[in-house]
Amino acid sequence: MVKICCIGAGYVGGPTMAVIALKCPSIEVAVVDISKSRIAAWNSDQLPIYEPGLDGVVKQCRGKNLFFSTDVEKHVFEADIVFVSVNTPTKTQGLGAGKAADLTYWESAARMIAGVSKSDKKDTGDTRETPAIDVCQGLLGDKANLSIYDPQVTEDQIQRDLSMNKFDWDHPIHLQPTSPTTVKKVSVVWDAYEATKDAHGLCILTEWDEFKTLDYQRIFDNMQKPAFVFDGRNIVDADKLREIGFIVYSIGKPLDPWLKDMPALA
Repeated sequence: MVKICCIGAGYVGGPTMAVIALKCPSIEVAVVDISKSRIAAWNSDQLPIYEPGLDGVVKQCRGKNLFFSTDVEKHVFEADIVFVSVNTPTKTQGLGAGKAADLTYWESAARMIAGVSKSDKKDTGDTRETPAIDVCQGLLGDKANLSIYDPQVTEDQIQRDLSMNKFDWDHPIHLQPTSPTTVKKVSVVWDAYEATKDAHGLCILTEWDEFKTLDYQRIFDNMQKPAFVFDGRNIVDADKLREIGFIVYSIGKPLDPWLKDMPALA
């Protein structure tokens, strides 16, 4: 049986290898990473990332011809083909900062492969670069209290994203804060109605289908007044929300008529 090893169990390596395993059942695929928590998540019922259909693909193949492991050397040693799928974040310092790719992690993987090859060896729920992080950090900068709901992103990841500096999200997870500092003004809940309770404003920053079918009358009734909605994805009916009583801001759409006359918005 042909064996494939992929170094890097992230947003590219994990999903790509899962599909290869599904489409090529005669090939054994091993996804390796030095992050114990990430590998543990791939081997659990709660995958570390969300892609439509990915959960079913992984569960169908895992333990048969798809494996997730922290034993990098073993699987590189046994592999007929090695893929490298590690982060290449934008450099934040030195020559090319802000433009060029930082190849530190790719070079580390290459050295690892070279080290194994000197023996007697035979032979991809994204939060990365999401504008939602910038919006949340901007609100926090304005001293807002945030209550966040996302059906796929864990509280740990949300707190981690909001604790990191720009571009740090694309560093290997073992170099990110292992116990991110709790953002005191951020609470993470698992229900959209709980998230909006007593809020002054509602920001829709991802286009989950369930956000289109929420009971917005119920949400309005439980919010502070006036109640604002910022629809950053244009997924709700602004006119219907205005009929309920919301003040609505939608990307690329007209403001509430009376807002146009306000000096700050003119």
